[in-house]
Amino acid sequence: MILNPIGSTATVNSGTSTNASTDPAAMQDRFLKLLVAQLNNQDPMNPLDNAQMTTQMAQINTVTGIQTLNLSMQTMAEQFTTMQTLQGISMIGRSVFAEGSRMSFADDVGTGTFELAGAATNVKVEVVTPGGVVVGTVDMGAQEQGRRSFEWDASKYSGNTGDLRFRVTATSGEGEVKATPLMQSKVTATGSNAGALTLTLENGDTVNYANIRGVL
Repeated sequence: MILNPIGSTATVNSGTSTNASTDPAAMQDRFLKLLVAQLNNQDPMNPLDNAQMTTQMAQINTVTGIQTLNLSMQTMAEQFTTMQTLQGISMIGRSVFAEGSRMSFADDVGTGTFELAGAATNVKVEVVTPGGVVVGTVDMGAQEQGRRSFEWDASKYSGNTGDLRFRVTATSGEGEVKATPLMQSKVTATGSNAGALTLTLENGDTVNYANIRGVL
């Protein structure tokens, strides 16, 4: 006859496994067994008082509650990831506005969009090459706060329009007004990065969904 060593536990492979170190029910069961053993083996002349027992019960309840909360949060995180994936799939094929200074061109007309953080008395857009050379300007005058668009005649430009970017200078009587350049592009694929939903755009850029400024 082969006996298991004292304190060992036989295991049976049932096809499923439970992590007893994190299962709240298993932890509470172990605690109650230890508590009963402690009561059975306590010194009759110095028994465990009610305050000590209450403290131990409160501690196991706290630990069990934290473990249950962690399991609930993990389940919520998995559900949120699933919802993000479904949301991302619904974005494929739609055009979005994301931060970026890339221009769009059609029939020798370049277009761009930006957002003003406040009203400006003078707004100027410069069309530049990757090297920073200015090849065109658009004076837009006074503009209100919010999203604004512009057009630039590219018929006289002989270079590669796909390389052109734009930058915006906006001022008011109080100084410079923040202008955020936006680019419009179609979503071609979705993904995930560190748990955050990402969108792959038609122009090849990949942006976080949180950075999308608008959906068309």
